Amino acid sequence: MKIFDSIRQSLQGKTVKIVLPEGEEPRILQATKRIVTDTDIIPVLLGSPERIRLYLEIEGITEGFEVINPKEYDQLDAMVESLVERRKGKITAEEARTLLVEDVNYFGVMLVHTGYAHGMVSGAIHSTADTVRPALQIIKTKPGIKRTSGSFLMVRGEERYLFADCAINIEPEADILAEIAINSAATAKAFGIDPKIAMLSYSTKGSGSGPKVDTVVSATKLAQELAPDLVIDGELQFDAAYDPETAKLKAPNSPVAGQATVFVFPSIESGNICYKMVERLGGFSAVGPILQGLNHPVNDLSRGASIKDVYKLTLITASQALYD
Repeated sequence: MKIFDSIRQSLQGKTVKIVLPEGEEPRILQATKRIVTDTDIIPVLLGSPERIRLYLEIEGITEGFEVINPKEYDQLDAMVESLVERRKGKITAEEARTLLVEDVNYFGVMLVHTGYAHGMVSGAIHSTADTVRPALQIIKTKPGIKRTSGSFLMVRGEERYLFADCAINIEPEADILAEIAINSAATAKAFGIDPKIAMLSYSTKGSGSGPKVDTVVSATKLAQELAPDLVIDGELQFDAAYDPETAKLKAPNSPVAGQATVFVFPSIESGNICYKMVERLGGFSAVGPILQGLNHPVNDLSRGASIKDVYKLTLITASQALYD
């Protein structure tokens, strides 16, 4: 069974509300049509009720979704109070009200924080920073986690892999890289991937040297110590991590080489370049970035996201919320 069919079936009969702050954007509206038609997820669209409902009615969708205009929200006063409390004196009530009325991502995140919705998907017309900032300020990371990170689910037919971090941390130090590896394992398990984690580098088991290799070696050791139950190895070049024949030559004693399913990149630069190459040249579908380590799921679309991408990331977000 294909992964998204499996996720959709796991959500049947469950009440999961996912906020789509960019509610008037055509791709979001077309994705909403598919979400309502194919799943039990309830999309919560932000924007003009008149425009949104008219668009969806023309598409034959009259129920199964909600629309909220932040400027007319009847619980806005309570939301303002909750935001001021959450920001612990870093924002006044007047500033909070302005922010919630004018910034749909802050309003959407607050719907998740207050329990009205279970997760949020944004980014079709907003930058990653615009999506991630309110999530970090309000939802925050889980206890013991220093940083959120961004992974991509890479799917081609029955093949599925996880790439991280391709979106958030520019050049993580060893402790953050180890944390990314452990959090990525949890994400992989949520989508039926048996995590065999490769800590990637331009070196395989000492074939190269330098400060960047040292960071990956240290991160590998730390991740192994923190999560001895996980299968983690490094430093590995991508070919050694992925290809069994190359693995026999470069890392014959590795429990990961040649069979990795989770690839942890040493920097956002390498991760971002690689996932896009695999998507464009390798024919994989890249879904994400899936933000890891938050108390509740908030996920970021690429501004070039298709209708299908919105649909898939909404499914993933709902699945995260279900098992949060």
